[in-house]
Amino acid sequence: MLDFSVTFIITIINITVLFFILRAVLFKPVTKFMADRAKRVQDNIDQAERDRTQAKALYKEYEDKLKNAEAEADAIIKTARENADREANRIIADGKTEAADIISAARKQIETERQAAVTKLRFETAALVIAASSKLTARELSRDDNRRYVNMLLDELAAQKGKN
Repeated sequence: MLDFSVTFIITIINITVLFFILRAVLFKPVTKFMADRAKRVQDNIDQAERDRTQAKALYKEYEDKLKNAEAEADAIIKTARENADREANRIIADGKTEAADIISAARKQIETERQAAVTKLRFETAALVIAASSKLTARELSRDDNRRYVNMLLDELAAQKGKN
């Protein structure tokens, strides 16, 4: 039995030595590798969580910027419409003023032309009256007579015009 116990003890020593050798050569590097791997996985998970949080923050920031951009666009459009309305009203007012000036100038020109026509008509009427008067009187009237008759006729015409 001694043989069995010596073999058993040698086997246990061999297993123990093998355990320490394997532990030093194999288990420690494998354990270290597994710990490093677990740390890398945890770091990747932590990094992914940070990235996710940052992405959420960026998403919220972009949403806020988009809302602000929409509000700014609305404000710009409103301002542009107000400016356009103001400019349209100014152009309309300028057009009305210009039209009134044109109408006023046309009325003045018409009045001037009417006065010229009335004056011309007076002279022509006076000439016709003088011609008719000289035929009726059968004699030539002097210049002073012509002027006197013309002034008399014009005064009568003005009086009749004033009555009408």
